[in-house]
Amino acid sequence: MALKTRLFDVAEMLETEEDIRMFLQVAAEEGTSQEFIHALNTAARAVGMTEVAKRAGVTRASLYKSLADGGQPKFSTISKVTEALGCKLKVA
Repeated sequence: MALKTRLFDVAEMLETEEDIRMFLQVAAEEGTSQEFIHALNTAARAVGMTEVAKRAGVTRASLYKSLADGGQPKFSTISKVTEALGCKLKVA
């Protein structure tokens, strides 16, 4: 019998706003800017891209494009998405 496996997706583990907040905090503190954008993508998928786009006031398509690998989102988009995920950007 063949062993069935599937790819691990951290988005499936982000169940609460606190989970998302901690995940994004670590990504911001320890990762590069591209890694933080990737983390925003993961968190947005955990919540639901359509819901995050609605909360952020952007289209679903533009959200996907902005947060895609190699995407270059504007700071305003990053800020809106972060807030839509229940977080705030902070300089320390």
